[in-house]
Amino acid sequence: MPYPESLKKLIKKVEATRPARVERKKAGQEFEAVDVEDRDELLRKYHPDYRKGTRREIKVGPSKGYSISNEIVDLLEARSRIDPGLIDLSEPDYDTDLLVIGGGGAGTSTALIAQENGVEVTIATKLRHGDANTMMAEGGIQAASKGWKDSPYYHYLDVLGGGHFKNVPQLVKRLVNNGPDAIQWLESLGAMFSKESDGTLKTMHGGGTSRKRMHFAADITGAEIMRTIRDEARSREEDIEVIEFNPAVDLVLDDKGRCAGAILYNLETREYHYVRAKAVVLATGGCGRLHIQDFMTTNHYGATADGVVMAYRAGVPVSFLHTVQYHPTGVVYPEQAEGILITEKFRGAGANILNVDGEQFVYEREPRDVEAACIIRECSEDVGKGVPTPTGKVGVWLDSPMIDLLKGEGTVGREFPAKHILYERYGIDISREPMLVHPTLHYQNGGLQITESCETNVPGLFASGEVTGGVHGENRLMGNSLLDVVVFGRIAGKAAAEFVKKKGETGKPTLEHVKQYNQELDKEGVDTDRIAPMILPDYSNPEVRKRQLTTEYQGTIRG
Repeated sequence: MPYPESLKKLIKKVEATRPARVERKKAGQEFEAVDVEDRDELLRKYHPDYRKGTRREIKVGPSKGYSISNEIVDLLEARSRIDPGLIDLSEPDYDTDLLVIGGGGAGTSTALIAQENGVEVTIATKLRHGDANTMMAEGGIQAASKGWKDSPYYHYLDVLGGGHFKNVPQLVKRLVNNGPDAIQWLESLGAMFSKESDGTLKTMHGGGTSRKRMHFAADITGAEIMRTIRDEARSREEDIEVIEFNPAVDLVLDDKGRCAGAILYNLETREYHYVRAKAVVLATGGCGRLHIQDFMTTNHYGATADGVVMAYRAGVPVSFLHTVQYHPTGVVYPEQAEGILITEKFRGAGANILNVDGEQFVYEREPRDVEAACIIRECSEDVGKGVPTPTGKVGVWLDSPMIDLLKGEGTVGREFPAKHILYERYGIDISREPMLVHPTLHYQNGGLQITESCETNVPGLFASGEVTGGVHGENRLMGNSLLDVVVFGRIAGKAAAEFVKKKGETGKPTLEHVKQYNQELDKEGVDTDRIAPMILPDYSNPEVRKRQLTTEYQGTIRG
């Protein structure tokens, strides 16, 4: 629906301040950035990670005592979805060299490189191949590809600064040094990035970047990358098998502690299947659909932290899960599009963030956690400068019409076609009217501990992409997630293939670790009916559920 009269009146305040703001932007006069010394105080007061009562210590497992989000602890302290005694491991339903769990950017990149290194690959994916956060990433992919004005050195410093200098340095080094090659690889497979008339790749700034190294494909960069690598994987069907709608629910180890495959759950038939593999790569993505602290989310439907749960149960420690990224700009109105990502590229192109009075209150290219905290501060009761929506929520304006005034008429429609079309459905022209936004749950900063070769502490078990922790520290910069899935997906593919060829066959398969984990829950007095992995979120009405006495809720508790 178009903006109601109440919001149109408030938009007039934005329009009144716009000419002066555009002139300042043209003159290179930017809003003052938050001092580094003031960032910690700002984050501690307004960022959701620091809210009291939103974390607790894990009572069991390899990271026992680590304090992280309640919603993630609920899953780690849940029981397995399966009774290990009922699973027959004597005859596998599928047999493969390498099992890749997850069909997004990291998993598909892994599969391609593993196949090129001479192993047979099976991809098991929860939904369709490509239904992943990679598909939904919009703004761009960072890489220091223009060596005459940038280098991995500057990229490295930006990543560390954005992550509050808590990142694992070796992982950051691999990320930035492999960046230019990742772009070249994607182009060689047919990825169509936006280019200048002379064929040079277009690049722009993102929040927290010191150089323009953000490559993009309009505002559908992730979809273009996923299209490219998915099509390539499906063209290699003789060596890469894809099993859709079959999420993994537990890993299988052998009698020597090596990963020997996984148990899949068929969403259609509700059957469980054993996939025997000589190595496994977890590429299951993030946790947005846990709706941590009841935030709306940008994430795809299957982002429920499954890989973290399975690997943790098998003995893999976690790190950096005490931080979660809230993207500064998610749709807060119209409510039908609530939570959808509004790419940082809008701010990179010059659009201001404004309060209810049409005033700019934050530099639009702060690192994401700082930007989000500033918006939450403005919307807080003590400041009271948020824009009220007809649905009772609060947001701020993202002044997208500035972009056409700065870069020429038609730029918004040309450079941001996905969002232009989305808002047109509701009768809103974002080249003429601003967007109403609020921070939205976006990225799992932490995850499984890995080496720079994507190995976990469980032999034969590797991990890549958002399921891992360390490379982004305590806050990820724009464009480094798409780079992460490609760089570490490729590294995982090569490392896992080498492991398969070197180590050969696994030993006797077992689910003894699942039994032991359940016993540890009992020992620590964890009394719960919750089962995990969640697989899918449950959005049904709680009042209706109370009366559905025979219905099973596979995503939350035992039926």
